Amino acid sequence: MSAIQLAALARTSEPQSMLRRFLALDAVVTGGNALAYLAFSGPLGRLLGVDATLLLALGAFLALYAAGVGLLAARRQPPALGVRAVVEANLAWAAVSLVALALWLTPSTPGAVWTVLQALVVAGFAILQHIALKARQDMSS
Repeated sequence: MSAIQLAALARTSEPQSMLRRFLALDAVVTGGNALAYLAFSGPLGRLLGVDATLLLALGAFLALYAAGVGLLAARRQPPALGVRAVVEANLAWAAVSLVALALWLTPSTPGAVWTVLQALVVAGFAILQHIALKARQDMSS
């Protein structure tokens, strides 16, 4: 992804703002998923072919994770170590989602599609956050 494309996506060319925006977007999307899993675990579980208890547990975990990413995004200059932890956690989430789909979960068709799509979105957040962190570090050196 070129710097121009990244800047257009973030609606800023300033690496610090880019990074904070990608972290904030991650927190909002993750928090939305958390709330949906917590509030609608039964109906979503039936639609996705996944146990409602699993969705409740995932919802609770995602709520805490979203809060942590949101706090990181709210920092004037998010620490590189924290950002790298988010990038690595997002990549791990994407990988574990796909492995779980292949080896453990037996979801409905919408559930399988949802699992792949959310893994791709989370991996996309990781890539955008990594690129923005690298751009910020390049600007400061």
